[in-house]
Amino acid sequence: MKKNEAELNSENKDTSLDEDFETLQSILDELSKDDIGIEEAFTRYSEGMNLLKNCNSKIDRIEKKVLEISENMSLKEFE
Repeated sequence: MKKNEAELNSENKDTSLDEDFETLQSILDELSKDDIGIEEAFTRYSEGMNLLKNCNSKIDRIEKKVLEISENMSLKEFE
């Protein structure tokens, strides 16, 4: 079975958020089509939700790094 872009992105945690967002957009575009079957729609929806979960994890990690940098900068200002 050939893996599609969303499956590859969800397995490859090294993709950028921009790449993941592009993949999510392509999934949304596919789901908006009138000719998509229910099984394919469910599959693409599941892939999109998994990818979205990975995006949220990446955003959380980035947010923690930003907070850490901000805290370090604040501490240096007072030294």
